[in-house]
Amino acid sequence: MTGARTPLWIGTYPDAGAGSPVGQGEGVWSVDLDPGTGALVDARLVVATPSPSFLALHPSGGVLYTTEEHADGRVGAFAVDDDGELTLLARVPSGGDDPCHALVAPDGRTLYVANYSSGTLAVLPLDEGGTPADEPAQVLAGVGGGPEERQDGPHAHFVTPTPDGAHVVVVDLGTDELRRHRVRPDGLLDEDGVAVLFAPGTGPRHLAWSADGAFAYVVGELDVTVQVVAWDAATATGEVVQVLPVTDAPAVDESRRPGTSGRRLPAHVLLDGDRLVVGVRTADVLATLVVGPDGRVRHERDLALPGSWPRHHEVVDGWMLVAQQRHGGLVALAPDGTVTGRADVPVPTCVLPARG
Repeated sequence: MTGARTPLWIGTYPDAGAGSPVGQGEGVWSVDLDPGTGALVDARLVVATPSPSFLALHPSGGVLYTTEEHADGRVGAFAVDDDGELTLLARVPSGGDDPCHALVAPDGRTLYVANYSSGTLAVLPLDEGGTPADEPAQVLAGVGGGPEERQDGPHAHFVTPTPDGAHVVVVDLGTDELRRHRVRPDGLLDEDGVAVLFAPGTGPRHLAWSADGAFAYVVGELDVTVQVVAWDAATATGEVVQVLPVTDAPAVDESRRPGTSGRRLPAHVLLDGDRLVVGVRTADVLATLVVGPDGRVRHERDLALPGSWPRHHEVVDGWMLVAQQRHGGLVALAPDGTVTGRADVPVPTCVLPARG
């Protein structure tokens, strides 16, 4: 080891995977990253809690939030002590079914929760210490659907602030749109229409903003694309200016991935400098696309992973950390793709640095 370590929080699904009964071995794990070597050490289960598939941290670093992804969803709030232990502060309704993403407002006064199955966005006020209210102050529902089987109704998958902070945007896989909500001074929201409407069957899942806020890069999970959206801050509206396949890599043999129907399933996206990195499940690669000066992208490479089902990834201290949900646990990669560290975390779904 080469000095101070970087602690990480890891969210998980139950041992049997997404959609299985909760209470089957899942919880919040901690893992330490050696920033000098990329090694992963001291993986341990910190607290058992139902299906904490996504994690968010209060700006103070003192409260960790979990989305408990199951029907009649819950949000957990845990106090973080100086030794990295977690103590439950509250477990409250998420405002819908199967919460899968959460956003803490920059001022630390509000938690926004995307509920996938019900297609709702919940607004949870936070007190000065970061504890959520007993019930959501608002539950905002989408309307509509799309042509694909998974588009039987709204499916809120991701929530993000606009670059200027004036709005919160919901990425809805079920309705092929980015829904816009204006942020009030108290953190509550006013519905404000549709910011972007994608082609039917796109299935938008996750979004990354360019550093200057001029572009949004949206993963189309159902059509396996990256949608480049030019963003107009004055109107809080976007226009799709490029649609590009995420990857050249094929899906693996169906017999090795039962239940996938041979489809490639892009998941999380992040912008690392001038590289856009997308995890693609069933193909089991990290697809890298280069962002040009005009904001458009071109495919650069597909990096084959040592495990399977990359649900989430994050760059920490220059190392790419990948939560391989179905096989391989948590892995750390050097910029050239070399594996530098592994942690045997069961069914990992989210990677979050423990310090902001």
